[in-house]
Parts: sequence; structure tokens; C-alpha cells
Amino acid sequence: MIKFTFDNRFVSELPGDQSGSPHSRQTPDVCWAAVNPTPTAQPVLLAYSNAAACLLNLSHEDVHSAEFLQAFSGNQLLPGMRPFAACYGGHQFGHWAGQLGDGRAISLGEVINLQGERWELQLKGAGMTPYSRRADGRAVLRSSLREFLCSEAMHHLGIPTTRALSLIGTGDDVMRDMFYDGHPNDEPGAIVCRIAPSFIRFGNFELLAARGEHELLRRLVDFTIDRDFQEISKEPDDYLSDWFSLVCERTAKLVVEWLRVGFVHGVMNTDNMSILGLTLDYGPYGWIDNFDPGWTPNTTDSEWRRYCLSQQPPVARWNLERLADALSTIKGARSLRERGLKHFDATLQTSMTSMLAGKFGWLVWCDTDAELVETIFDLMQTAQVDMTQFFRALANIEQEAPDLAVLRSAFYQEALYHNHSTLFNDWLQRYAARLCLQQESDDTRRKRMNLVNPRFILRNYLAQQAIEAAMQNDMSFLERLMQAGQRPYDEEIDADLVALRPDWALNKPGCSMLSCSS
Repeated sequence: MIKFTFDNRFVSELPGDQSGSPHSRQTPDVCWAAVNPTPTAQPVLLAYSNAAACLLNLSHEDVHSAEFLQAFSGNQLLPGMRPFAACYGGHQFGHWAGQLGDGRAISLGEVINLQGERWELQLKGAGMTPYSRRADGRAVLRSSLREFLCSEAMHHLGIPTTRALSLIGTGDDVMRDMFYDGHPNDEPGAIVCRIAPSFIRFGNFELLAARGEHELLRRLVDFTIDRDFQEISKEPDDYLSDWFSLVCERTAKLVVEWLRVGFVHGVMNTDNMSILGLTLDYGPYGWIDNFDPGWTPNTTDSEWRRYCLSQQPPVARWNLERLADALSTIKGARSLRERGLKHFDATLQTSMTSMLAGKFGWLVWCDTDAELVETIFDLMQTAQVDMTQFFRALANIEQEAPDLAVLRSAFYQEALYHNHSTLFNDWLQRYAARLCLQQESDDTRRKRMNLVNPRFILRNYLAQQAIEAAMQNDMSFLERLMQAGQRPYDEEIDADLVALRPDWALNKPGCSMLSCSS
């Protein structure tokens, strides 16, 4: 029998709409609305993360029990569960969108595990909530599978993220217009259970400020600090400033980690920004294949590219400015903005140079390194060089005899390799000279570089192959991706999982750009 210890502080200590009705509506003066998951027809466990299950002290037998299947498909509640949908707003693509909320996510409660850690359990795709608006609250297999895989892959890459416990097929069809072109289709439904210490977002605070609910805003801030930021002391008069500065710091470090592995979130709206600095809401995400700072995986963003790779740091800062606007409506909190954003800028700078030094194998960052970095990134973009393959190969360069052939595997086109070989060779000579200044062996440097430059990333075309197989009730490729994702820095990974993006994936749906319905 599954036994969880719930304390459910969010719903116990903050006001909510307790009517339990799922019909769409505005819910002023509350932080949440009670709502039960919608039962599913024929649930089946498709996959689960053993690492995430261990966080909840769940055994293999627990996860494969009928009780687990019923609870995490939304068909029954376990003792102590108090399901709810959170109320929040947000800026979407730079524009205030008003009340948004959990439209297809229902939190089951907050579990305290045997180690004293807090984990909020949330079902994504569990049915309608008051915030579903015109939607059905359901999720399709392809989007649920992508979130399940990516959550765990990001964790094992060492990037702060929400986690994924289980992927359950519902047995219900869900109608979706994948390309927003007026041709909807029925697709198999699925629910992913994601877990995190907290799912509070920038938008939780923004909505209360926008509505002028300042007393509740202050309550939410103090609650969040007390529950989730115990390192912040409330004794100083400027503790709100201390807290906002820490949020800025975590956000800066998170974005730098995304850049380290070439990850593009795709939808950095303020309602998708975690107050804890976690990667939150995996929709049209992607990893860079051939290096392109202007690449975005989101079809909705294809024209303006607001959320492309290179724009992620300035967008993160813009989002923090919107959070500061909301928090500054609290009495005594007006001084937090300048201090926090200044701390963001400083953290971003130091974290970025430290990250780049690690990727290039330098023990410390020197000001003169900036030109080397800018030059090679420009060359990589022009010659369409694969970012992940390049940095793994760069670790194998010998500083006494740099050979461009070592990098050949990172080029998508033979012609571009030969056309730019002189420029790459010139850069390699300067790079090797820089390495020689460190008086470090090639082998030692190689080991360091391979700890920060992954060999395996969850490329979109790989996830799409897993989706297509899962549509045929074949979970074997998903399991292979899960295994590879648990050891992304290892050298010994199946060659077909670390290959360059194949040509057939360039324009295939689901393999390059994706919609918010993906």
C-alpha cells in the first residue's frame, strides 16, 4: 500500500476557491481553486522514472501497483491528497495576458518524504480546471512523452528542473490541431506526473499585483519565503530585497546552464518562470543542432524569435523586471528592483565566463578569451557546425599538434568543412597556444571538458522517433532514450543516439520546430 505524508501547506495557509467546480471563470482574491482530476477510461503505465520514484520513497512494486495507476491517472485520490489548480497570470510574448492559471495541470498535494524533502505532485493533462478557458484540460501522448523525457534528461545534465515521475496513457482520445491550420485530429491522451518542491511562478505574484490584491500578495510572498527560501532571514528590514536578489541569482544561473548545453526553452513567458529557478513547462523546447543563435523551436515565435537561443538571457532579465514591478507594489519593497537586477547582471556575467571557460577547457577565464569565443561561434554558425559534437571533439585536440580533422565529425556538410578549413585551422592554432599557457596535460583537460560538454542530448528528432514508436505501443525506444539520458556525459552511448541530426529530420513535423500544442 502506498503511504505518503502530506502537509499541503499551499492550500492550508493561502486562500482558495473551494467550490470544486471546474467551469471556466475568474477567481479573484484567491491563490488556488479546488478541483478533482477527470477520471480516465483505461489507464496504462507507459513509463516511469526510477530516480524520481526514489525521491518519493516509492518502490518498483509501488509504481506497478493498481493503486499507483489509479491515483496517478486521476481516477482516485490517496489519503491526504487535496487536489487544486493554482491561479496566476503572466506576460506572454511580451504582453500582459491577465488571469491564466493551471489550465491542464492539477496538483494532488505536497508530500514530505522520509528525508524531510518537500515534493508537490502534479498531474499534467488531468482534465478541466477553472483556468482551462476554452480547452479540455487534457494532454496528448506526444506532448506528455516529450515533457516526461526532457524533465529527467535535464536533471541528469545537471540543470535545475521539475522532475517527471510517470507517463500514463489514458485510453481516451484527445482532439488537437497540431499545426493550428484548421485540421484537428484525434490523438491518444496521456498524463505525466511531474514533481517539484514548488510550482510557484513569477505569474502568481504578477496577477495579485495587477488586481490590486496587495494584502494577499504580501501573504504569498511571506509564505513562499517561509516555505521555500528558508535561507532568507526575515529579521532585516530589507529581507524582501534579499529574497528578490536570490531569485535573480538563481534565474541567471539557470539560463547560463541552458546555454551550456544549447537548450532553448521556447516559451519564456513569465507564467513559465519558476520562482525557484527551475526549468518549468516543457512545451516547444529544443536543443541546438547546427549552431545558430537565432534558432527557436517554437513555430509561434518563428517571425520575431523573441525566445531564441541568444535572447534567453535578456528575456530572463525582462521577466525579472516584470516580477520586480509586481513586488514593488508591496509597502517597503520599492528598493528591491535596482539591487536585484544589478545582482542578476553580475551573476550572469560571472556564471557565463565560468561556463565558457569550462566548455573550452580553460582553468580560468581571461579577458582575451572573449575574442577566441566570438570568433569560433561565428565560424560555427557560418559553417553549420553541430554544437554538441564540436565541443566533445574539441576535448580531443592535442595542444602540441592541433588537427582540424579531429573536428570533422561536427560538420553537417563536407563542402562547408573544406571551404572554411583555413579559418578553422587558424583558430585552432590560437586555441592550442592558449591551452599551452595552462601547463596541463591533454588527458586531464579532456576529462574536465567531458564533464561539462554532454555527449548525449535529447534532440527533437530522437524524441519524435520515441513518440512514433509509442503510438504503436512500442516503448523500447523511449526506454533507450531514458537510459542514455541518465548518463549524458559518458563516452559509451549507442552511436545512433549521438549522431548528427539526419537530413530527413530537417523539415519533418516534430523534429525541428514545434507548436505550443506539441
